Amino acid sequence: MANDQFQHPDYLLVDELFTEEQIMIRDAVRQYVKQEISPIIEDYAQRAAFPEQIVPQLGALGCFGPTIPAEYGGGSLDYISYGLMMQELERGDSGVRSTASVQGSLVMFPIYEYGSEEQRRKYLPKLASGEWLGCFGLTEPNHGSNPAGMLSRIVDKGDHVVLNGAKMWISNAPYAQVAVVWAKDEAGKIRGMILERGMEGFTTPTTHGKWSLRASATGELVFDNVKVPKENLLPNVSGLKGPLGCLTKARYGIAWGTVGAAMDCYHTALQYSKERIQFDRPIGGFQLQQKKLAEMVTEITKAQLLNWRVGTLMNEGRATAAQVSMAKRTGCEVAHFVCREARQMLGGMGITGEFPVMRHMMNIESVITYEGTHDIHLLITGMDVTGLNAFK
Repeated sequence: MANDQFQHPDYLLVDELFTEEQIMIRDAVRQYVKQEISPIIEDYAQRAAFPEQIVPQLGALGCFGPTIPAEYGGGSLDYISYGLMMQELERGDSGVRSTASVQGSLVMFPIYEYGSEEQRRKYLPKLASGEWLGCFGLTEPNHGSNPAGMLSRIVDKGDHVVLNGAKMWISNAPYAQVAVVWAKDEAGKIRGMILERGMEGFTTPTTHGKWSLRASATGELVFDNVKVPKENLLPNVSGLKGPLGCLTKARYGIAWGTVGAAMDCYHTALQYSKERIQFDRPIGGFQLQQKKLAEMVTEITKAQLLNWRVGTLMNEGRATAAQVSMAKRTGCEVAHFVCREARQMLGGMGITGEFPVMRHMMNIESVITYEGTHDIHLLITGMDVTGLNAFK
């Protein structure tokens, strides 16, 4: 849809809960998506190509690390502003939002939160501007939902450590200059470290053949006796709480992003229902189609309110990881439902690149899995309400 006429649904006047600044930030990102993403994204998705030009654009727009303090190149923004930015980017495409989420929540956040002052000064400004792109290495070929079982290892060699292992399903990997990687030391403790492209033995092969997130760059991280200087280790964290803290930030952004994808599909279906004539009248006049649209906007509204509340708690420093899990799982579920219903309303046209619905639908199949699968987030909520651990 090169001519992007998107208008977001706001059935319960949720906009009234946002500040003037938050709405201004959202609208700026929306305008960027309309001008720079919507006209090109179908072509890139069809070709399974990554639009590299968006990296400096997103940096200039302030979408990389918007909650990071301004002294390090971030935006010093609140979490609702950040959420609205992710909503608008994923309304354009999940892969575009993934690029921003990884950069901000999984690369810049751990360097800021767990890194040394020297690391912050060296890496954060270049990541914030988009001069450098980053990636996050946690998931392994045999360890996805159970990151504690990771096999990547570091061995102490005095002034450096030697890293061996591999990570997979890594967004941004083929283009990243910087990678935040997690591996176990000789005592079995998980440590974080910063790798730079060009380190001997460090390669990032591209993942091919994806049916989802086709406009996102995905790859592997392979470590073959990589010498990592000790000054590249993140000094202020050890154990699984390091990567899990990053995932909480990323999951929060995803919760908002998925609602953006749902909004785009709902808008497309609503407009189509008014224009598509069957049996001598618009299909939007038939009861079954109105049922679909009513259920879509209801689910979107629920997710909007959930995200706003979790965002408020994030701003107050009171949101829990389990609450963020609920928001991420709910957003994915809503987007999954809305994309599917919209595709049915568009009939055969729903599978073509003339409309964004099938692209969103395929993307959500990945989003519902990464950063914690749908089932894992259910178990996180279950453990939170019962106090009983179902993971072991």
